[in-house]
Amino acid sequence: MTEQKPQTFRHELKYVISAGQLPLIKSRIEHLIPRDSHAGPSGTYEIRSLYFDDIYNRCYHENLDGTDPREKFRIRIYNHSADRIRLECKRKERGKICKTSCPLTREQTRQLMEGRPLPDIGSQDPVLRKLTLQMLTRRMRPVVIVEYDRIPFVYKNGNVRVTLDTNIASSGDIGQFLEPVISKRPVMPLGQQLLEVKYDEYLPDFIYRSLQVENLQQTAFSKYVICRKYYRG
Repeated sequence: MTEQKPQTFRHELKYVISAGQLPLIKSRIEHLIPRDSHAGPSGTYEIRSLYFDDIYNRCYHENLDGTDPREKFRIRIYNHSADRIRLECKRKERGKICKTSCPLTREQTRQLMEGRPLPDIGSQDPVLRKLTLQMLTRRMRPVVIVEYDRIPFVYKNGNVRVTLDTNIASSGDIGQFLEPVISKRPVMPLGQQLLEVKYDEYLPDFIYRSLQVENLQQTAFSKYVICRKYYRG
């Protein structure tokens, strides 16, 4: 069993931006801080997440209501590949976020996709064990797929991540999660994308200034919530 690391909470700021604001912000930030090395030659990578909720849609309603604290579970893959699969628990508390995670095998993922708890709970990683317990006690199960393209930038001082998320789409076909290509539908109004800024204790002033564009307003936007609105199963 993997030893659980101390939880680290971070700031997370979100902004819905327009088609015109995206290239402006991108051109400013790419001259100040480097791209994430995981982005590859194109400067982007694709994220696909499978989110869980219980029979009462508690996670969905807690997000809408701004419940504090609250948690969401998701399984995540990158660039249409099932070679690296991770289970994540994202917790929001007092305005900050904390993510804990563990790897999953394809076999484990397929069982969870079917809504079946994994066996041997005593030997599971703490994150997986928490999900297993909630599947057993709250009937937690997978409910929606969220997929998008991410343009990521990183700055080590303050552990800053600036990301531009485009082409946000959802799918209710849970069985397709590990397939290279899935059927999906866009969920954002035409031209709207998402800017996210994450950091530990401080956001350097030069990064903050570079992100200031007209009509930029912080929002409590949730990809999970907007995608669930199209697939409430």
